[in-house]
Amino acid sequence: MMILAHRGIVDRGRATTENTMGAFLLAAERGADGVELDVRVTCDGALVVHHDPTIGDLGPIADLTAPELPVSVPLLADVLGALPGLFVNIEVKNLPHEPGYDPDEVVARRVTELVIELGMEDRAVISSFRLPSLVSVRTTERRVATALLVPPWLDADEGVRQAVVDDLSAVHLHHTLVTPPVVDSAHEHGLDVGAWTVNDAETVAAMADAGADRLITDDVAVARVATGDIR
Repeated sequence: MMILAHRGIVDRGRATTENTMGAFLLAAERGADGVELDVRVTCDGALVVHHDPTIGDLGPIADLTAPELPVSVPLLADVLGALPGLFVNIEVKNLPHEPGYDPDEVVARRVTELVIELGMEDRAVISSFRLPSLVSVRTTERRVATALLVPPWLDADEGVRQAVVDDLSAVHLHHTLVTPPVVDSAHEHGLDVGAWTVNDAETVAAMADAGADRLITDDVAVARVATGDIR
């Protein structure tokens, strides 16, 4: 089971700022198989790594230019270039109720093109809660893997069905939805299964026993110990 550092965080007890270059480099140093990160776009078209649609008192990222961003907010291209060999789960943030909503899915296509440009199609997956974003990725370049994010209030089987219908590569389920029958069903349809966000040893072990392919965690060491893969 591949272990990914959630937003680059490897240790919940360490004061590490999420989605920063420092966090991602620390994840690589601490032996994570990869990282999970979030991408948004500025008003001048820069793809940046940040979870929330706004940055403190500066306001919505969609209203800012790249030079106006804090130095702690990295460009996606810089992060990907700094993580050779690591797997990267890139979550495209694009919801209708948030600032900067992109109904034409330009961001999803540009992220896809960047993955191809950097030759990362074998070690990246683009995920989203929004199906049109993922369909846009598949339309742009089928070599890039796609994962539908399924929150805990939705049905896991329906998530698997939707991923199959839209010819996606994976489902990334909230860990409460991950069970052996769901994983078996996904695998039977050729889908990988990711579990998020798992931070205690008992749940990590349950995800491994269920057959999940990827695990997103805020505590890489706990995940390693729980799976017996200590580095």
